[in-house]
Amino acid sequence: MFKVTARTVLELGSELISSDPIAFYELIKNGIDAGSKDGVTILFDIVLPRRDLEEAKAQVSRVISTAQDGPEGETWDFEELKNWISGKLVTEAGVLWDQAAELIEQARTFEGLLHALDRINGLNTITVSDTGSGMSLDDLSSLFLVIGTPSRRKEIDAAISNGASDTPYLGEKGIGRLSAMRLGDELSVRTAQSTDEHFSLIDIDWSAFDDPSKMIEDIEINPSRGAEKPNRDFSGTDIRIRRLNADWSEKRVERLAMDDLSLLVNPLGKKTRQRIAVFWNGKRVAIRRLERSFLSHANAVVRGSYKVSETGPELELRIELNNLGFKHPKEISIETATADVLHGALVGPKAKRRRMNKRDIDYTALHSVGPFDFELHWFNRSILRKGKSTGDYQALRNLLDQWMGVRLYRDGFRVYPYGSENDDWLELDKTALASKGYALNRIQLVGQVEIGRLSNPSLIDQTNREGLRQTPEEAILKETVQFAVERLRDEMNRITREQKDAKEPFIADETRTVDLEKRMKDTIRAISKVVPNEHRDAVEELELMREEFSRYAAQARERIADMEKDADQMLVMAGIGLMVEVVAHELTRSAEDALDILNGLRKKSVPDEIRRRLESLRASMNSISKRLRILDPLSVTGRQRKERFKLDELVEEIIEAHEAQFERHKVKPNVLLPEKSIELSAVKGMVVQVLENLISNSVYWMDVEKQRKLSLEPEITIVVEDNPPRIRFSDNGPGISKQYRDRIFDLFFSLKDKSRRRGLGLFIAKEAAEHNGGSLTLDPDMTNSEGRYTTFDYRVVGDGA
Repeated sequence: MFKVTARTVLELGSELISSDPIAFYELIKNGIDAGSKDGVTILFDIVLPRRDLEEAKAQVSRVISTAQDGPEGETWDFEELKNWISGKLVTEAGVLWDQAAELIEQARTFEGLLHALDRINGLNTITVSDTGSGMSLDDLSSLFLVIGTPSRRKEIDAAISNGASDTPYLGEKGIGRLSAMRLGDELSVRTAQSTDEHFSLIDIDWSAFDDPSKMIEDIEINPSRGAEKPNRDFSGTDIRIRRLNADWSEKRVERLAMDDLSLLVNPLGKKTRQRIAVFWNGKRVAIRRLERSFLSHANAVVRGSYKVSETGPELELRIELNNLGFKHPKEISIETATADVLHGALVGPKAKRRRMNKRDIDYTALHSVGPFDFELHWFNRSILRKGKSTGDYQALRNLLDQWMGVRLYRDGFRVYPYGSENDDWLELDKTALASKGYALNRIQLVGQVEIGRLSNPSLIDQTNREGLRQTPEEAILKETVQFAVERLRDEMNRITREQKDAKEPFIADETRTVDLEKRMKDTIRAISKVVPNEHRDAVEELELMREEFSRYAAQARERIADMEKDADQMLVMAGIGLMVEVVAHELTRSAEDALDILNGLRKKSVPDEIRRRLESLRASMNSISKRLRILDPLSVTGRQRKERFKLDELVEEIIEAHEAQFERHKVKPNVLLPEKSIELSAVKGMVVQVLENLISNSVYWMDVEKQRKLSLEPEITIVVEDNPPRIRFSDNGPGISKQYRDRIFDLFFSLKDKSRRRGLGLFIAKEAAEHNGGSLTLDPDMTNSEGRYTTFDYRVVGDGA
């Protein structure tokens, strides 16, 4: 039998609840769970804020201490000190000000003044009130004083098993009431049910639990019957907290309302009648609401809906591009990522996740995570600055500063700490720094993710309210939103490449300027023949202007030539940069293949000496792989020379080189060759590069599909044809959805999991194919039973090769 010390209660309350906003959230949640008809009201009645109180106590204590050294040690006149303290009282406190002023006035000694300050500290209160069902006298003993009450948990579990749509309660652990000790050392509860004639009361001094020698049963707390209710039909609860632990000045309460309570309820969710009202010394404190008019200034938006049905999970994304900083029509794209895409994009092969040091995610988590929705609004601060006047921009920037971040809400109420000032739970800042193109970081995004206790039973808070427990379902939720952000960035970069960067080339026509100069010279000569002598000065001025124009034209031609030379150099540098990315991509793939082989050998029975050498080699390869992943991406191989070779023999060599890989991944290769060898002239390395990327792509997606369909027997089929030389490459993996058929060859587009999502393989393969004058396309006539494309048509060389 366990025994519990009294201090355990403190650890469950003030030490487990890590911040004041979370403490208020727990108390508000309890009021809402009680069915409050008028929402929750929070009253701050503060006559002497804690900072001023501590300063006054320190000053009085200093006077008492120095007075012991003699009369000359006193630095304050007694009445002067009383007046100084009275001047710190908050006049807006009304009745409390009268009481505090009277306590100061009644003090006759410095010690008495110190005692008065202690009593004034007890006048400061925070009251959280609701008009819910209330509690009876028996409830205070059997429910309120029982930590970890199971009643709500049982009702929630029953609602989940019955398939209910709305949760009966926001809280279930039965420890939320302990959050009151985070705010102050004394608690008084006044409560009543509609059938009660009297209020029921309970008072708790939390400091009594701080004695390390006491067990929990040594602390006596007894509920009592209070005064008669003035209204017989009233029901509700008042939780009053005294001897406060924080400095609740008016500014501090305003910040609480603006930074925390305004974000407590999902501003973009369903409208709720659960009002939250805050008062500081009787004065209503405004709680801002997020207006849709502000969101209309967003430059881009992505909305997502994750659903789970009998056919499996799917994610619908709606991406809107309103203004990317250059002229373009409003772009709207809608796509649906089905189970096969989600398996590859969010989970990926287990071996790859382990190599990337990522948490294992069972594929069942794609189903058990349950449905959820989200929307993210992207604001480009520089565009706002350019397009608005200073005042307008300042207002928008202030709103963006308040609402920025992506927050998580359960049943409309916030889950902390997601979206807080220093919380980057989606790793947006880290990803933005490493991404190409637009930076979608926290300071430019306003968004929310909506989950539900009944719809997402596996997404549960940690006991300390510091986020969700780490589960496979939590990882799926996080990676789904990250995937949506990357898809938004992909679309933004695509539109930029297609519309902003696709400028019409400038054609420098030197003959045109020479012709203009000749026409001007001939015209001036003709004018000089007919102009009277008195106007000769004007003709000479025209001749001077012509000569000046000629000089400027010559300088312009030279400048254009210099710019073209600079542009060529920039193009070469860009090519080198892309080359580095391509080479790094190819080396990364090769290093990972080598690691797969070495990992496979670890399972074999080999002598210890060989095993040690293999482990050393594996460690070195792992280090190389990590460094290559820093370089990452891809580019077309350099200017290689063409050579004569036999295409069918090359294909056989490539397949033989992958025998070990196919064996590990249980892939059956089917190669159909023509009766007569196909000899051609091409860059051999380019052909190898195309096939290597197609094989790597197929093995990845068949690994994904094999974990989704356990009965799958992976197969790759390669058909080599002549006239013209071509390779038809197919597999029995998930295939490519029609909605992505025009995107798979785009630079940086990828639907693989985050650790492999580089978007370079098929782009490189297409570029390499076109380098030989050939082409790489999807065959529109070859689909699987789900209507997805399964075959690449690789035309190796052009007609004239």
